[in-house]
Amino acid sequence: MTTAISPAPSAPVTVPWARRDTVALAIVAGLALFTRFLGLTQPTAGGTPVFDEKHYVPQAWDMVRSFENPVLGGIESNPAYGLVVHPPLGKQLLAVGEFLFGYTPLGWRLMPALFGVGIVIFTMLLCRRLSQSTTLAFFAGMIAVFDGVLLVTSKFGMLDVFQVFFVVAAAWALAGDMRQVHERMHRAPREAFAGALGPRLGFRWWRFAAGVLLGLALGVKWSGLYYIAFFGLLSAFWDLWLRRRYGVRSPVAGTLLRDIPAALASLVLVPALLYIWAWRAWFASETSVYRHAATDGTISGSDWPWLNVLPDTVASWLYYHLSVAQFHASLTSSSGHSHPWDSKPWAWLVGARPILYYSATDIKCGAATCREMIFLFGAPAIWWLTVPVLLWSAWVWLTRRDYRVIVPVVAFAAGFLPWLAAFDRQMYFFYAAALAPFTIVLISLILGTVAGLGRPVASKRLRRFAGYPVTSGHLAVVLYMALVIGMFVYWAPILYGIRIPDGYYNDIMWLPSWQ
Repeated sequence: MTTAISPAPSAPVTVPWARRDTVALAIVAGLALFTRFLGLTQPTAGGTPVFDEKHYVPQAWDMVRSFENPVLGGIESNPAYGLVVHPPLGKQLLAVGEFLFGYTPLGWRLMPALFGVGIVIFTMLLCRRLSQSTTLAFFAGMIAVFDGVLLVTSKFGMLDVFQVFFVVAAAWALAGDMRQVHERMHRAPREAFAGALGPRLGFRWWRFAAGVLLGLALGVKWSGLYYIAFFGLLSAFWDLWLRRRYGVRSPVAGTLLRDIPAALASLVLVPALLYIWAWRAWFASETSVYRHAATDGTISGSDWPWLNVLPDTVASWLYYHLSVAQFHASLTSSSGHSHPWDSKPWAWLVGARPILYYSATDIKCGAATCREMIFLFGAPAIWWLTVPVLLWSAWVWLTRRDYRVIVPVVAFAAGFLPWLAAFDRQMYFFYAAALAPFTIVLISLILGTVAGLGRPVASKRLRRFAGYPVTSGHLAVVLYMALVIGMFVYWAPILYGIRIPDGYYNDIMWLPSWQ
């Protein structure tokens, strides 16, 4: 006896990839390459790294000098400014460029620039997958090209660019899994719904790919844990929603028994294994930081002597992690740690406190005084829309069941909400780099809505030029895109370190908090 189910909902609409998608992607990728590699080797501090490059670039160079084979790689034998407080993968990626071009600006900035181009591409691909629209994907790609935060993040030898890339790519893969599992549920034979648990959905390669990418994000920085948690919950609740929507008799049990175990394997176990893999050189070396903490008495005299009950290698590795966690926990404002460019998460929502990466002032240029400065800076055309965009997304999600916004909203939450819980910690605007791609995708979805509004413009010439009836909504979208590009040009001097008179610098610093 079969169980009657409600009429099946419609399958997700899929617009096949076409030649115009390839052309749009090529244009965006070309612009991303140009903007990221333009002036890439400038500036330096007398040929040496600037800003926080001074932490990671020497550590990557240590890896280059100490590696014995390309599989294991090298180790951070020189802790630089103290304990090495981030996992190895980001430094391993920096080391690739330094291996190719030496300890030079091109060497330590090559890989960030390439991954920065990848961020733009995957932001575009994520929007294409969610909207099934070439036009909206093109908007997302162009906004990402001309966003100052993503640009500057891509031009310095630091770690954030790698994590942002892996997170955006993971969101793209997860969106692919959500579409695929929806299609499989829709195509499942009717008899598969006879049982209480509903149909089996097979191996989910997109979810597995998301797990791989999340593991790589975790291998760059521990904040990858936030995305593992949020994306894992999203995957589980999406499966539950689908089983309930398609009339499975026991959707909770079906999700727990048929979806969750595989999800845990893909989104928890795989990232954990890849995280351990990132430490392979540490395990293989005899001179790694704290490699022999269990046998040289370090652990016995620490706050965690109980680690000695574990095997020596495991105990030393965990001691390293606990030491890093203790370090991060100590970086609080209340304990006296402060920085002139410190910014809290709520300031990120409008880019209220950018961060200075490079500065050269009091430069004589004729009768005036000039300066060269580079800020991690978000233009108002993009960053001042963050809160309205999030409110719109919540509205269309709850009232119109517009599920295109789910992935970018959840990804934004993963990169924002955990920092609110640790608001006393010392923080900087570059933590917000991971928010930019998802804000951009949401803006592009809004542009699609705006383009459908308004009345036709009474201009035959404009209609002939466009090839279709132009509305005021279309003009609004064009004006917005022009504003994004115009603001990029306007603030380009503080994104590229172009020498400008002090007067021009003061003119473009609209808010006191920007200086």
